[in-house]
Amino acid sequence: MIVEPAPAKLNLALHVRARRDDGYHELETLFVFVRDGDTVRLTPADRDGFAIVGPFAGGLSGEGNNLVTRARDAFRAAFGVSEPLSIVLDKHLPVASGIGGGSADAAATLRGMAKLAGVSRDDPALMAIAAELGSDVPACLAGRTMIGRGRGERLTPIDVPPLPVLLVNPGVGVSTAAVFAAWDRTDRGPLPQGDALTIALAGRNDLEPPARALAPAIDTVLAMLAAADGVRLARMSGSGATCFALFDRAEDRAAAATTIQAACPAWWCLETALA
Repeated sequence: MIVEPAPAKLNLALHVRARRDDGYHELETLFVFVRDGDTVRLTPADRDGFAIVGPFAGGLSGEGNNLVTRARDAFRAAFGVSEPLSIVLDKHLPVASGIGGGSADAAATLRGMAKLAGVSRDDPALMAIAAELGSDVPACLAGRTMIGRGRGERLTPIDVPPLPVLLVNPGVGVSTAAVFAAWDRTDRGPLPQGDALTIALAGRNDLEPPARALAPAIDTVLAMLAAADGVRLARMSGSGATCFALFDRAEDRAAAATTIQAACPAWWCLETALA
């Protein structure tokens, strides 16, 4: 059995630039990953099987349009692999929440199948599959801090310190397509230069204003995070609705989580750290 972690992805900064001829938007983003997330377990079997377990299993369908099974099928088509697999996705991240859960799950599936098939993780064909599956999947396949450009597939490694981070999701759904449609199409410029923290602190998330207009609960989350003691940065990730706060001290992160969970017990909170 292969057990592959599928850690949550954060966009510490996300600058939306011009719309491309292919209909996608030119992006510049700082991808980071945290220490916690979903898990994908792959076991050779007599026949294919796919199951979803965990606290957020109910938000996903099984076979069909799931990114895990799409990744499995794409890997088989690319590498000529046909051995049956039992795949179990242990879903701990909220669905469609701006932290790359589905993309991370697809990337974990590709990594696990590559190990079983003896395919190098650096094989260009593997990255090509990832790019076809989604804009965030190449970064999730790499699994480390990256500056992403293009649709997110042109990646440059960069280091980030393992700061404590608190993730908060208010339990509201936000459509990525709706957020992009509500974006004002103003190019506010490229990512700043510097190390990862400089980029994050001087950067922005261009999708945050339209997401906040569509889901006002995001305003409340960000206000509570920004008011926490010791916070370095509070921002929305991706197209929302998950927001994050970076701290210097784990004690401040824990205090913020306690305050927010007491005030809004239905919200999802995760105390973790940058990986």
